[in-house]
Amino acid sequence: MACLNEAMGKGRKTLVLVIAKLRKKYTLKALLNYTKLAKSTYYDALKKLSREDKYKGLKTLIHNICNKNHGRYGYRRVTMQLHKQGIKINHKVVMRLMKEENLTCKVRAKKYKSYRGQEGKIAKNILNRNFKAEKPNEKWATDVTEFALCNEKIYLSPIIDLYNGEIISYKISKRPILKQVLDMVEDATRKIKETKGIILHSDQGWQYQNKRYQKLLKEKGII
Repeated sequence: MACLNEAMGKGRKTLVLVIAKLRKKYTLKALLNYTKLAKSTYYDALKKLSREDKYKGLKTLIHNICNKNHGRYGYRRVTMQLHKQGIKINHKVVMRLMKEENLTCKVRAKKYKSYRGQEGKIAKNILNRNFKAEKPNEKWATDVTEFALCNEKIYLSPIIDLYNGEIISYKISKRPILKQVLDMVEDATRKIKETKGIILHSDQGWQYQNKRYQKLLKEKGII
């Protein structure tokens, strides 16, 4: 049983492989009693190992595709690449294998620089870096963040309550456009009915200097 003792120190995968080989010489019950491994655990691990062997070659191809595209492909685009190579595989299988291999699509976030200089009216900096609020819906903040997601750029525009970090509303767009910001404000005011006197802080980028944006805030009583 020396090989079992050695396997027990190398992890469950190695232990299960050794037990499977020793079954020709010993009973499974004796082997499991010796290693204190549950029967259900043994069979589950064995099933997983069999599945790994089944998809071993496919996993190598998936790794190659992901490495070639610097981890920017999600499971759908990886599936498309496999289909182009003549490998007919369901996207759900690819998704599971990528999850098992920790091959998730990389998402990179960076601050979107919306400031282009003065293009409209610049609001006074009322907060003056005092981002602490004493009650809900006293101070809000908004910004636009650019994400590189699976080789595509998307833009996230949220309104956050500085009292507790709650997201009041948000909009996602493939381009940083004015409508995204206007719709975000409209959604926020539908959720919070009384908005008069709320301070909405931004970086004064071009969207926030726009007359339509400032008119909307004025109509809602937002400072």
